[in-house]
Amino acid sequence: MRAYFSAFRMRLRLETQYRGAMIGGILCQLFFGIILVALYRALYAGRPQPIPIEHVTTYVWIQQSLFRMLTSTDVDLYDKIRSGNISYDLCRPVSMYWFYYFRAAAQKLMGSLMRGAPMIAFAALLPRGWGITAPDSLPAFALSIAALFPGFLCMCALENIAIGVTMRTLDPRGISGMLSLLMITFSGNLLPLTLFPDRWQAVIRWLPYSQLLDAPIRLYTGEYAPAEAVWIIPMQFLWAAVLMGLGMWLWDSNRKRLIVQGG
Repeated sequence: MRAYFSAFRMRLRLETQYRGAMIGGILCQLFFGIILVALYRALYAGRPQPIPIEHVTTYVWIQQSLFRMLTSTDVDLYDKIRSGNISYDLCRPVSMYWFYYFRAAAQKLMGSLMRGAPMIAFAALLPRGWGITAPDSLPAFALSIAALFPGFLCMCALENIAIGVTMRTLDPRGISGMLSLLMITFSGNLLPLTLFPDRWQAVIRWLPYSQLLDAPIRLYTGEYAPAEAVWIIPMQFLWAAVLMGLGMWLWDSNRKRLIVQGG
C-alpha cells in the first residue's frame, strides 16, 4: 500500500503547481454558473416548476464547483500509452490498475478542492435565488458528504475504464468523449436531473452516472429524504465495485495481450 499512497501524495503535490490553470478554471466555472442560474431563473419566470428555484441554483453551484472531478484526465498516462512507454510502468512490482487509480483519485480530489472551495464561498455570498443555500438539515448535510465518497470512487473507476479501452485503441478521444458526454448529461451537470421528466428520472436514477453528483446533491437539498440514503449509498458502493471489477478485468486482459516492439 505504501507505493499507492506515495503515488497519491506525489500527484497531490503536482496538482498544486498549476495555480494559473486553477485561477482560470475558477473564473470559467463562475462564469458558466452565473449564466446557467440566469437561464433557470428566466425559465422559472415564464413557467414555474415544482422544484424550488433555490434548490436548482444550489444544484448548479455544487455541480460547477465539482466539475473538475468529472472531467479531469491523466494526460501523461495517455501519452505513455500512445508512445509505448507504459511498458516501463508495467514492470513495477505493483498493480498498475490501483497505482493509476490512486493517481486519478489525487488529481480529481485536489483539483476539486482547489477550485470548488472558492466557488462555494462565492456562491454563498450571492442573494437567495442566485447562490447556494444551506443544507435541508444537519443529517442531510452529513449524508450528502457521505454519499460523495462512493460517487468519487465511481468517477475514478470510470476514468480507469477509459484508460483500459485506450490501451486497445491507442486513441483516447472516442472513449473519453463518450464517457464525458454520459457523465455530464446523466450526472446532472448539463441539466439538473430534477428537471427531467419523471419517466426519465425513474431510469436515470439507477444508472452509475447519477450516483456521481446527483444523488449527493439531492440529499443536500432535501429532494431525497435522509431515510432514502439507506438504499442510495449501498447502490453507489455496488456500482463502484462493478466498475472497479470491470476496469481490473480490462487492465489484466490488456497486460496479457501486450506486445512491445523495438528496444
